Amino acid sequence: MSVSGIPHHDRPMNTPENPDPLVIGGQTFRSRLLIGTGKYRDFAETRAAIDASGAEIVTVAIRRTNIGQNAGEPSLLDAVPASAFTMLPNTAGCYTADDAVRTLRLARELLDGHDLVKLEVLGDPRTLYPNVVETLAAAKTLVKEGFRVMVYTSDDPIVAKQLEETGCVAVMPLASLIGSGMGILNPWNLQIIIENAKVPVVVDAGVGTASDAAIAMELGCDAVLMNTAIAAARDPVLMAGAMKQAVAAGRDAWRAGRMPKKLYSAAPSSPATGLIGKP
Repeated sequence: MSVSGIPHHDRPMNTPENPDPLVIGGQTFRSRLLIGTGKYRDFAETRAAIDASGAEIVTVAIRRTNIGQNAGEPSLLDAVPASAFTMLPNTAGCYTADDAVRTLRLARELLDGHDLVKLEVLGDPRTLYPNVVETLAAAKTLVKEGFRVMVYTSDDPIVAKQLEETGCVAVMPLASLIGSGMGILNPWNLQIIIENAKVPVVVDAGVGTASDAAIAMELGCDAVLMNTAIAAARDPVLMAGAMKQAVAAGRDAWRAGRMPKKLYSAAPSSPATGLIGKP
């Protein structure tokens, strides 16, 4: 951490136009909200939600979404072109390191050499909890092959550090199980991960509503990634806008520094001492 409380990895490349950039793998972004592209009614709703969110990075499940691998079928890239957004191909649905590596090799071919990817290797289909052993194995292979790996993991601080040391450009601990909407169940572990990380920490999975996103940012996370919280809302586009505001507010609150918590220590909002003309 720096003296100002802002992690060193966030400090480079500040400009008057972008005074608080998110820097991942050498790329700079304005938005700290990353969103998925699955579970929407159609590609039109997907694009509308992305636009409302202000997100610049959008994740794409290569095994579930067509981006050119299925000739003759509608492609997500028609609605969400790679020229307008940073695509983040992910390995959703992979349960082994080998499957994840193959999937991201395919994504690199489909996206003309694109190397910023999201790795996730799941442990079982019921909880979708990450298999950290397979995740570490896949991360090592992908980093050696030149991928810039953002990696979904558990909220175990030791595993998060190991993934960082492997060469991942961002670690993405879950807040709670994928699609659960349970919010942040273990803020203490997240804080340990944040304090020890030298790469961006992105909360991934479990966010249910705007307050969850704000809390993640207030803890000091660099960004939040979500899909179901927006796509499964009654009004996805409206929820996307709410998430945009929540992430921005949470980030500003963290940068500002909250007041200390004081149990049973009342302090008047308008103090009687230190006033002009009074001791």
